[in-house]
Amino acid sequence: MHGFANPKRFLALASWLTPLFLGGGLVLTTGALAWGLFMVPPDRLMGETVRILFLHVPTAWLGMGGWSAIAISSLVFLVWRHPLAAIAARAAALPGLVFTIICLATGSIWGRPTWGTWWVWDGRLTSMLVLAFLYLAYIALAQAAEREGVSPRIPAIFGLLGAINIPIINRSVVWWNSLHQPPSITMGKSAIDAAFLIPLMAAVLGFSLIFGGVVLARMRALLADIQAEARLRRRAMEAA
Repeated sequence: MHGFANPKRFLALASWLTPLFLGGGLVLTTGALAWGLFMVPPDRLMGETVRILFLHVPTAWLGMGGWSAIAISSLVFLVWRHPLAAIAARAAALPGLVFTIICLATGSIWGRPTWGTWWVWDGRLTSMLVLAFLYLAYIALAQAAEREGVSPRIPAIFGLLGAINIPIINRSVVWWNSLHQPPSITMGKSAIDAAFLIPLMAAVLGFSLIFGGVVLARMRALLADIQAEARLRRRAMEAA
């Protein structure tokens, strides 16, 4: 882990992992969504509306996964002072926010025919909405810290504190009386039929690869900005 904290080693690894993740993710996601949309039979209870499952569930998991990545990177930065950890947290924030917004939008579309309403202040929905606001706050805080020259420890601490919401999202359908269905996939077992489960897992893997590729690409871009700024400052000091 310490070896890959070196920016040069990281860039050498990320230069070939980024297109591999993005290309593999796009192919797998396209195939999984086509499988779910055109080949999977309608559900006995939800009918054709079940097909949104293959977009809604992966984006929900990656919305939570994105903040988990922020929290882990923040912890690594605070404890071990890895130079890339804060950059990794910043890079994960925007794709995590995008997946969270897609999750909320597809959940509302799914809820309209299922519950008869676009939105309810259900524990799962509300905690997921809170996650979207946490992402917005983290992005604003990280940008302000960089712009004002404030210590990156502040957004890192916020990233750790915001992780409290992740188990709340996960367990909300168990802790409170919820319109949202209970967990269908738990450790070691699944209540989902194989006809739905296999393309769903393929979609999750595909979206995860896309997420990883976007994070790597954003980390490379952030590093390039930092290196360019350092060169400009060095030239300015030499000229002075």
